[in-house]
Amino acid sequence: MVKDKLWDLVIIGGGPAGSTTARFAAKNGLSVLVVDGRESIGEPLQCGELVPSNNEMKRLCPDVPDIDELFKTPANVISQHTSEMYLVPPSGKPLKYNFEGYMLNRVKHDQELVSLAKSHGAEFLTGKRVQDITDNSVILKDGSKINAKIIVGAGGHNDPLRKKYWDVKSLNIPVKFVLMDGDFSNAVELHFGSVAPGGYAWVFPKEGGANIGLGIQRKFAKGQSLNIFADKFISQYQGNISFKGAGSLPMSGTIESFVKGNYLLVGDSAGMVLPSNGAGITIAMIGGRIAGEVISEHIKFGTSLSEYEKRWKFQMGNVMRNSQRSFKLGSILFRLPDWIINIIFNRITKPFIWNAITCRPLLKIF
Repeated sequence: MVKDKLWDLVIIGGGPAGSTTARFAAKNGLSVLVVDGRESIGEPLQCGELVPSNNEMKRLCPDVPDIDELFKTPANVISQHTSEMYLVPPSGKPLKYNFEGYMLNRVKHDQELVSLAKSHGAEFLTGKRVQDITDNSVILKDGSKINAKIIVGAGGHNDPLRKKYWDVKSLNIPVKFVLMDGDFSNAVELHFGSVAPGGYAWVFPKEGGANIGLGIQRKFAKGQSLNIFADKFISQYQGNISFKGAGSLPMSGTIESFVKGNYLLVGDSAGMVLPSNGAGITIAMIGGRIAGEVISEHIKFGTSLSEYEKRWKFQMGNVMRNSQRSFKLGSILFRLPDWIINIIFNRITKPFIWNAITCRPLLKIF
């Protein structure tokens, strides 16, 4: 029985962060159990499903090693390859950029990550929600207890481990989206301005359709609800809606510390989302690999768990800082009237806007 042993590692949440942590910890010989409240990990869909290609990730995150070994995205979870990104101001005249990306079937993608973790020996307990975490025990809502040397919270910004032991707040941007059937261009589109105050709207093409939605900062919405903005934007496109989804993204960047004693946070629960573009899937997997490897070294060799934070800062510190700066600047600029935003989006500013979106230093042109 999974509840009758002392596990090396118990992970709360089986999304990309949790499954990747499990994969690398189990690969290094640890006994690993992932607990997830969903019967089927990956469902329901809660995001835009876009990830950069491995080559793009190497450019975006140059200090992250072994990208190809980390991101083994199988062909059957890729809905469409993209080669361009359009950044669209209110005028509708886009700035166009080369961008290699994958539009995922996110549900299949997350399930493949689960299978990959299982292939290394990790075990999963689904349909079980966590009630409490005390000392070295995870207590489920059915009253049963699971004991572990290390406990990881990978359950998003509402993760129970974070909520109980971390007194931190993050800016959460609510998002709403649909999957729509139809013919769409191959370009990824991000729309800025009053269409999505403090955030952006998106059209991400998929095979036979698109993922269409937006996120806003409520404090800039002048009392209007997310539903009003989403319905208005989505109604511009024609096609059968096969799915409606919603969620939220933590957009403050990583929290100050994500290690406390024998507890660790990873993924959204640690703020591992790039604020300037909302990227979270690949970023969570980077954090998951580091966490899984450091936990393995801690159990086997006594390595301090604080090494997790050190490696994260080395690999992702500059990228996250650049992204946070760009988000703060964008939050100011995108509150301006649409006509000013139209002026800002021009040939001269084009490289600087791209730097902001892709988490590079704003003034770096080459």
